[in-house]
Amino acid sequence: MGEKMGGVSTPALSEGIIKKIILTYTYISIWLFFSFTVIIYNKYILDKKLYNWPFPISLTMIHMSFSSILSFILVRVFRVVEPPIHMTKSLYISSVLPIGVLFALSLWLSNSAYIYLSVSFIQMLKALMPVIVYSIGVMLKKDTFKGDTMINMVSISIGVAIAAYGEAKFDVFGVILQLGALIFEATRLVLIQILLTSKGIQLNPITSLYYIAPCCLVFLTIPWLFVEFPILREQIGGFEFDFVIFGTNSLIAFGLNLAVFLLVGKTSALTMNVAGVVKDWLLIAFSWSVIKDTVTPVNLFGYLLAFMAVVYYNRVKYQNLKAAEAQKKQVVLESDDDKESGKLLHEAESDNVKKGESN
Repeated sequence: MGEKMGGVSTPALSEGIIKKIILTYTYISIWLFFSFTVIIYNKYILDKKLYNWPFPISLTMIHMSFSSILSFILVRVFRVVEPPIHMTKSLYISSVLPIGVLFALSLWLSNSAYIYLSVSFIQMLKALMPVIVYSIGVMLKKDTFKGDTMINMVSISIGVAIAAYGEAKFDVFGVILQLGALIFEATRLVLIQILLTSKGIQLNPITSLYYIAPCCLVFLTIPWLFVEFPILREQIGGFEFDFVIFGTNSLIAFGLNLAVFLLVGKTSALTMNVAGVVKDWLLIAFSWSVIKDTVTPVNLFGYLLAFMAVVYYNRVKYQNLKAAEAQKKQVVLESDDDKESGKLLHEAESDNVKKGESN
């Protein structure tokens, strides 16, 4: 039975819709937990004032080693998902390899930024991701230039610039590292569309790690040998590898990829983007209240401007997506109508032919 509001009867939510809403919020909660925990855990390990293990390349390599092993077991042993059947050696070298290299660079630089910047400020800088993705998409002709969209991108940039101006512990090198990570990650996302999606190859997070994690591990070995290995070699006598810390950290990082697979697979990438905005505010609040990072009023004002522009961007993106889906359905319906009309016309012509033959 529906409830009456202002004399108008409104249908009650069906059990199926309620179940879908509960499941959606469950998927969002799982993703928020893993994403939030990975960021805080990485900050804890890398920060010199906390666990004091400032080796971002080594930490990324540990994650990639763990992910390579687990994804191999899930794909080849338990066959949770099947690898794309179209993957060949030439396709791997031309498409997957560059994506893997960009992923490795993005992880390396983003982990490095935690050594120099606060968690809250890093989240504020991440608001620039739509700006960078759109700009690279336009440059690579994957997206079309639109004046209103560019105004929105400029608004996000101004908000982040104000937040950066108000940052109490601003570190130029840390900002360069984080911006570099965003550029590599944005390029990777665009190249996934150009190199893989256009060829009909869809990689979920598990199969992505299955192909990309070993590539990242091999690539990261090169800078690791020159940057971190000499320092670690000197510390071997005074450093004991903590399997509990690094094991749980790697497991949570892998769990994040599964949570992404669950959230995007059961809802949409847009849902994850919106949930990401909630995660950013939670991290800023946690960074200020628990880690005791300094968050200034100028910080919050600038990020609020960027936040509003990002929300508006996601709203426009959602409306465009709905319009495209509606147009696609309309084309399908018109095509079905044409087929039905053609079928009726064919039947009518057949009947006329039969009548002519009988006469």
